[in-house]
Amino acid sequence: METTSTEIPDANTSLAHWATIRPAAVRVFLRHGLDFCCGGKAPLADACRAAGIDVERILAEIETESGRGSGDDERWDLRPVDALVDHIVTRYHETLRADLPALVEAARKVERVHGDKASCPKGLADLLEAFRDETFAHLAKEEQVLFPALRQGLRGPRLGMPITVMRHEHDEHGRRLHELREKTGGYEPPPEACATWRALYEGLARLDAELMEHIHLENNVLFPRVLGGEGR
Repeated sequence: METTSTEIPDANTSLAHWATIRPAAVRVFLRHGLDFCCGGKAPLADACRAAGIDVERILAEIETESGRGSGDDERWDLRPVDALVDHIVTRYHETLRADLPALVEAARKVERVHGDKASCPKGLADLLEAFRDETFAHLAKEEQVLFPALRQGLRGPRLGMPITVMRHEHDEHGRRLHELREKTGGYEPPPEACATWRALYEGLARLDAELMEHIHLENNVLFPRVLGGEGR
């Protein structure tokens, strides 16, 4: 059973709910590669078992992160819907629009200069370009159709179809991230990587983490609230 905002989550609480009511858990999940966005329905204990991680270690790390506190540890499930939508657009949509074109160009440069090396991520630029186009089309749908409807107060079952489409596209984004991780060896640059190559992988790792947070806020916080008819 899911916990409420006043209860203490435990090993049987889903990853998504942990990330929602204890935002510091997001940093721990990212550190250990635990999927709290598209795969967020899994209980923490099951996800840890599948990944071969001691669940007690994860729980202890979450407590440590929570104790440190962070300006990013906002409880967005407790904020007004309009504030959450604004946060998604300014924090994630605008960042994606700024970062993706530069990452595509960096990947093309790396492939052009280092294409003769076995470690070169050949095909990465094309993969990123396709991802950029898909992502920008997705952002436009949200900003031009779904988000204006939410700001106008639309709630409940009438949102079912557009939100289903958005969730399906989020699943596609998740598959793209998996491809990027495989293509880059988990964003670990080889010893011979130049400064551009290293910066590219650092940027991709940041993109990966931010997109996981972004999808989580929509799939697990925003969409359930508005589908459930929450008015504020």
